[in-house]
Amino acid sequence: MNDIKILKQTATEIEFEIEDESHGVCNALRHILMKDEDVEYAVYNIDHPLTGKPIMTIKTNGADPKEALKKAAEELKTESESFKQLIEENL
Repeated sequence: MNDIKILKQTATEIEFEIEDESHGVCNALRHILMKDEDVEYAVYNIDHPLTGKPIMTIKTNGADPKEALKKAAEELKTESESFKQLIEENL
């Protein structure tokens, strides 16, 4: 199981580190977050491609950034399950 470590948090911004993740999950999550009208920006950075841990920052226009993250994670889960089902049905 991956761990999330909150590095900074305010009422409208959260910065956190995700243990043992890669560009794939982070970019998919960022993409979903950017579709949320309450999210001003969602970015992530990995300092080193082999040893770096992703650090993601989410800034909202007043909404709770944790709630935006939870909503995006649920959507990512749903999309992943749909994709898995599509593969199972066609292979």
